[in-house]
Amino acid sequence: MPKASVIIPIYNVERYLEASLDSLRAQTLGDFEAICVNDGSTDGSRRLLQRYLDEDPRFRVIDKENSGYGASMNRGLAEACGEYVAILEPDDLYEPDALEKLIDAAESADAEVAKADFWLYWSAPEERRERFGFTEGIPCGRAVAPQDHLDAFYRKPSIWSAVYRRDFLEREGIRFTETPGASYQDAAFNFKVWAAADRAVFLPDAVLSYRQDNEQSSVNSPGKLFCVCDEYAEMERFLVERPERRAALEGVKERMKLDTYLWNYDRLAPGLREEFLTRASEELRGDLERGDVDLSLFEPWAEADLRALVESPELFAECRNRYEGKGKLGVLCRYWRLGGPSLIAKALRCKRERQR
Repeated sequence: MPKASVIIPIYNVERYLEASLDSLRAQTLGDFEAICVNDGSTDGSRRLLQRYLDEDPRFRVIDKENSGYGASMNRGLAEACGEYVAILEPDDLYEPDALEKLIDAAESADAEVAKADFWLYWSAPEERRERFGFTEGIPCGRAVAPQDHLDAFYRKPSIWSAVYRRDFLEREGIRFTETPGASYQDAAFNFKVWAAADRAVFLPDAVLSYRQDNEQSSVNSPGKLFCVCDEYAEMERFLVERPERRAALEGVKERMKLDTYLWNYDRLAPGLREEFLTRASEELRGDLERGDVDLSLFEPWAEADLRALVESPELFAECRNRYEGKGKLGVLCRYWRLGGPSLIAKALRCKRERQR
């Protein structure tokens, strides 16, 4: 049994794949298996993979018909043999000691998950890196329960700068949603990990360069329009099966949902926005009526967005389009008919307190 199983989901990434696999092969922790899941690539990715198979017995490949990121990851998880599972996206780059550092931290803290910071990385027009700051405000170097540190839920679901005990993933039934393409499937996986883990350890070190100049957008694909909704339905299913966690995390899920749905709305092509907004409004209205939403977790402008989206999707769309990028308070003031003067006053008061 290798110490780590590193799953690399691959689909038409010939341009970046060699550098990514080289960063894995150069790890100071040599006791790993690399599970390359080729999701029906039509470029030269498979030919490039063959060189690694021929040269390094730690590498193996699973060739499958194209069925999307979630299906590829679940296939890799099913075949993993390592004590720990790691995920390497085929356009990202590991720091040389990434696996060693993460696994050492997990073992020292007897943790089910070890999660580190990462670099935002651009290779063009010139190479540069910026620290993301995932662990800011979260205790590092000791085991904590993620449910006691909600920042872990609200920050980017960066599942690839972490290692997971394989027996933990199997015990909790944590798998990916199998929806088309590569469409937000990390969201539910990330939520389930933080919801189920009792012991997680966070590291302030950056262990991976997360490439920013290969961003693939799903904004023009009607077939992927509601994939983000499928992720939140999967989170809800997971919580329903764990009533002892649901009471504490239902409201957190709803706060996450609003942010994710608004982010998705802003990325959509104009012709797809109305259809998505209609479904988002119906979902959030139902969540409010069932009492699933904890408004104490919402900043004033977030509550204004929520109420506008539920009560008047048309006004929401008008405000969102007109005030996009102009600041939260500018948007809030357009919602005065829905939120009322008291809500605006609360937002202004919060702003003054933060500026002191």
